[in-house]
Parts: sequence; C-alpha cells; structure tokens
Amino acid sequence: MNWHETVRTGAEAVQAHRLRSVLTMLGIIIGVSSVILTVGLGQGAQDEVKSQIDSLGSNLLVVSPGSTTSSTGVRGGFGSASTLTMSDALAIDDSSVAPDVKRVAPVTTSSVALVNGTTNWTTSLVGSTVDWLEVRNRTLSSGRFLTAGEVESSAPVVVLGADTAGKLFTSSPVGETVAINGTALTVIGVLATSGSSSADTSQDDTAVTSLGTAGSVAGTGGVSISSIYVEGVSEQTLGAAYQEINALLLNLHGVQSEDADFTITSQEALIETANSTNRTLTVLLGGVAGISLLVGGIGVMNIMLVSVTERIREIGLRKALGATPQSIRRQFLVEASMLGFAGGILGVLLGVAGAYALPPLIDQPVSISLLATFTALLTALALGIGFGVYPASRAARLTPIQALRSE
Repeated sequence: MNWHETVRTGAEAVQAHRLRSVLTMLGIIIGVSSVILTVGLGQGAQDEVKSQIDSLGSNLLVVSPGSTTSSTGVRGGFGSASTLTMSDALAIDDSSVAPDVKRVAPVTTSSVALVNGTTNWTTSLVGSTVDWLEVRNRTLSSGRFLTAGEVESSAPVVVLGADTAGKLFTSSPVGETVAINGTALTVIGVLATSGSSSADTSQDDTAVTSLGTAGSVAGTGGVSISSIYVEGVSEQTLGAAYQEINALLLNLHGVQSEDADFTITSQEALIETANSTNRTLTVLLGGVAGISLLVGGIGVMNIMLVSVTERIREIGLRKALGATPQSIRRQFLVEASMLGFAGGILGVLLGVAGAYALPPLIDQPVSISLLATFTALLTALALGIGFGVYPASRAARLTPIQALRSE
C-alpha cells in the first residue's frame, strides 16, 4: 500500500466515526487554544507595560530623592525625602561633566484644584522647564508649550493635559484662564493624549507650568525638586549616562554608594520588573495548557487502541493478503497523526478567534504569537504520532491467525 492509499484509508477511518473523532480531538483543541491565548495574554501584557513606560520618554533616566526616617524610626518610601535640588539638575546638564546626557528636566509635583468659573477639577500640577516636552516625549494637540522667557520670569501660564482640559472646558481652552488658589493662569496649550494610564493615574490628567509658577501657586516654593528626568544621547550610551549621573550626585551630596540619598531608574529596569511577574504567570498558565495537550494525546492513544480492537479481523485479513507489519503500523500512525493535526488546526482557529474576541470583554490586549501558534500546532501533531505509536505497534504485532480467530 503506497502513501496515497494509506492517507486515503486513514481519512476514511476517521470520517467513519465523526462524533468519536471530534470528542477525541477535543482535548487537543482545548490545549492548543489555551496555549495560544495564554501566551497571547502574557505577551499582550508585556507589550502594554512597554508602551506605558515608553510614553514616559525616550532614552529616559529618572532620578528620585531618597527616603526619610521619622523621629520614631518610621522610614518613608523612596522619594519621600527632599534631597534633590536645582543645583543637582544644573550639574547633570553640564556636558563637560555628563557628556552622555542630552536633556534634563527637573520637576516638582503637587496636587491642586483648578477652577474655571463654576467648574473645578483636582489634578497634578507639574513645574518644570522648556525641556520637559522633549524629555517626556510629549506633543501638543493645540497651542504651544512654555518658552525660556516664561520659565525664567515665572509667567502665569499653564499647559493642560487632554483629560484635564476636557474636565474644565467644553471647547478649546487655549487663551482661556484657570485659577489655582486664587491665582489666574492663562492656558497656552493642550497636550496630546499619551495613551498611557493605570488604575489610579493618567498621564493625560496634568497641568504643566514653570518651576517658579508651580511653587508660587501651590505654596511649595523652595530649592528641592520632586525628581529629575534625564534623556540620554542614545540608547547605547544610556548605561554610561547612568554611571556619570550616579558618580556626580554621590560627589555633590558627599555620600558613598551604600548611603546614597537618591535612586536612578531606567526604562529597562522598569520594564524588566513589571514583566517578571507576567512571565511567571505566563509560564504557569502555559504549563496548565500543556497538561491539557497531554490529556488530549492520551485521548488519541485510547481511541486508537479501541480502533485496533474493533478492526482486529480487518488487520488479520490484510496480513493474510500480504500486508507487512510496516504498512499496518503506518496506517494507524497516519490515523493518529490526522486526529492530532486536525485537533491542532481547530485549536489554532479557536485560539485566534479568542484573541480577537477577548480584548473588548476583559479590557486586556492579546497578542498572537506566531512562534507559540506553530509550536502548539507541531506539538499537537507530535502528540498524535507519539501516542499513536503503541496502538500502531500493537496492531503490527498481530499474527494473521490470531487476528482471524478473534471474535
């Protein structure tokens, strides 16, 4: 029997018991679709984390203050101290000291209430310099950003985030005024939406003004700043910029590295920290999906054993007519591989359909991984063949006399 005849015979045997074949493939279908969706959810979560962190700015380093310790010994978290000053930001911006630094944006943040007539909205007021827009990789949807003159003179102007503008105005706010603690500020621009937010914060709910204006209207005037955003010359030299800033601040603050009163974080570190949990969960859920595939393979072996038992007289007759053990083994392996491959195809279709249907329902992106898809499909085929070896070998070992005498 040639390969064409073997495949035809195997397909007829599978079609002869359609319901049984579908139920046999069900475990493989569930397993393959589970692998695709599990990996897709994990990859989608990682892509979303990277997108949100990238929205902070390109080639970004964030310098944050250290922690405080109260008189009772209670230690605050990172950023609770006031150890960063404008002098630190100016020193980092010196190209002779930190040649791998491109731009620097010192920042102060405070929570304030913005008032427009009878409408008010509490948002985060950011005080910074003209480099903030470039360092944070933000753009404007209307109006303009702060100028160097407005920053130096602490002019009463402000740039609103997209969400903030929407809460205070029903039309374009450019040229209008908002009040903060009784001080009127002219709106000169609106930031384009960043598309990045979390459960409790939004990059689009903010108001940006100069450092002097922010300290004046929020009553937080002083020399300390909340953080320093630093843009490196390139991604390749970001590590060098990190080392330059770290050495500079240690020297300026007169401390050793183990007693550093500041922290420096990079995008890569944030991404790696956020993705470590996602990878762990993906591996865990992927293992559960793999078990489903294994159970599906056992189902294939079980049904092939049943098929051998049902067709034992057929096997004996074929052997009596000259069929070799190799051709008998090949026939049953082809049937098992068909079940595995068909289950894999249906599982892929179900997984891809789920990848398109789930995001609107669970508000979580699902990325289709071609590697995971092909791996799951090949695994399904391999399981069909692997678990079909024993039933096929059992059929091949039958002697014609034993088979023909079977009832």
